[in-house]
Amino acid sequence: MTVLAGPTAVGKGTVVNRLLEKQPNLHLSVSATTRPPRPGEKDGEHYHFVSEDEFTSLVDAGDMLEWAIVHGKHRYGTPRGPVIEQLQAGRPVLLEIDLAGARQVRASMPEAQFVFLAPPSREELVRRLIGRGTETAEERERRLLTAETEMAAEKEFDLTIVNDDLDRAVEELARVIGVGDVTAA
Repeated sequence: MTVLAGPTAVGKGTVVNRLLEKQPNLHLSVSATTRPPRPGEKDGEHYHFVSEDEFTSLVDAGDMLEWAIVHGKHRYGTPRGPVIEQLQAGRPVLLEIDLAGARQVRASMPEAQFVFLAPPSREELVRRLIGRGTETAEERERRLLTAETEMAAEKEFDLTIVNDDLDRAVEELARVIGVGDVTAA
């Protein structure tokens, strides 16, 4: 199992989506969240969009591998069952999660690989966040504050991939996970 984390707007989703296009055998865990869907997001594909009560029930039942309140507002977490099923079937599993979640997984599954996806610079991170156009000014400020904390945690990870070139970042992540060469795919 590989855990990928990094600051908001670093391009985790973009890197992961490109990797999945080239390596469909890789299992990406679909997180549950209490935040509303962004335009174009589909329930069960991008996230499992659940109510606060549903999320609480999952946590109380022990059905979450990890969970956290992200950006001080919404809860996100990884349903345990699908991850365990895929690992038992021998499929490589990728978790794209936040810092708090990565810390929880490290505590319960220290054998996993922990990869930090970093921006080439703070300025580029700000540019990417603003360029998404999916958050209000208030939400962007909250996310940038969270990003400062996330960037400071880079040393907690087994290795860092700098997302300064999408194809190179995808190739490096594929090698780390052990899913082969994605350049020809």
